[in-house]
Order: sequence, then C-alpha cells, then structure tokens
Amino acid sequence: MDLSVVIRIAAVGIIVAVLNAILCRSGRDDYALIAILAGIVAVLMMLLPQFADLLSTVKNLMNF
Repeated sequence: MDLSVVIRIAAVGIIVAVLNAILCRSGRDDYALIAILAGIVAVLMMLLPQFADLLSTVKNLMNF
C-alpha cells in the first residue's frame, strides 16, 4: 500500500472528527452521524482499488 493512501485516510479521519465535534456541539447530532457515514464511505471508496489488487494477487498466488 502506498503511503499517500494512508495519509489521505488520516486526513479524511481528521476532517470527519472535527466536523463531528462541531456538529455535535451545535446540536446537530443527526448531521454528525451523516458526516461520519459519509467519511466511512469515502474511505471505503479509496480502499476499493487496494482490495482489487489484493484479490488479483491472491488469485495469481493460487494460480486460478
């Protein structure tokens, strides 16, 4: 895995954490939950190509 992917995931995590804190303090707990879910989806979309590479590597390793 490339280091830039890890840095992007950390950046998304920091942004979501700050956004969550701001929204919770302003009484918008429902929007805070939506922001957390959006952050999780964004990270999963970033990791999808990594999972595809892992799957192809395992297929090549097992000679399928």
